Amino acid sequence: MIDNRVTIFLADDHTIVREGLAKLLEGEPGFQVIGEAENGREAVRKVEQLKPDVVLMDIAMPMLNGIEATRQIKKLLPRTKIIILSMHSHERYIKELFSLGASGYLLKDSTGDDIIKAIRAAQSGDTYLSPSVSRLIIEDYVSTKKKSFREQLYSTLSNREREIFQMIAEGRTTREISEILCISRSTVKTHRAKIMEKLRLENISQLIQFAIKVGIVEIDS
Repeated sequence: MIDNRVTIFLADDHTIVREGLAKLLEGEPGFQVIGEAENGREAVRKVEQLKPDVVLMDIAMPMLNGIEATRQIKKLLPRTKIIILSMHSHERYIKELFSLGASGYLLKDSTGDDIIKAIRAAQSGDTYLSPSVSRLIIEDYVSTKKKSFREQLYSTLSNREREIFQMIAEGRTTREISEILCISRSTVKTHRAKIMEKLRLENISQLIQFAIKVGIVEIDS
């Protein structure tokens, strides 16, 4: 007997969001939530193991943000569909996420029906967007906006440098980063020096401010 259920993985650092999504999706015929993660690094590891059909991915997650997690998952599992769920319509990241292969971008104020439609669309090979996100994409094509100088600098970082950049901004020590990434402390320090040079920063305080401005880390209200 062929199992036609759509398997879904939830990646969000807020437990209440994951619980709400799980309850919504488990109530939909043909949907099955098979795993959860509260940070991007955990999401990549578990998705590689579980191989779900669809991943609902938050952008602002600790240790590895949703953009870099999407990049890694699509490299490991190109056929897995990824739908972004975010509190904000991050204009600067929407184009990058779709270039990485994301199948949808929804704001967290979307209805349950919108989320279900997005999953069905992804499974059919289509793209689903929140109306406000669609408007941003249209405006981007019409106005052909250029990246800000700050965004241009950030785009020069390698994937590994972006991982380390985020963890430094989150306040993780050199030792913690080396243990998480399984690299030496001296390698972490070398990456940190290159990051500071590429972003033209003088100290960690400036790095944290930079991370907040480009939306890699958020200030809790």
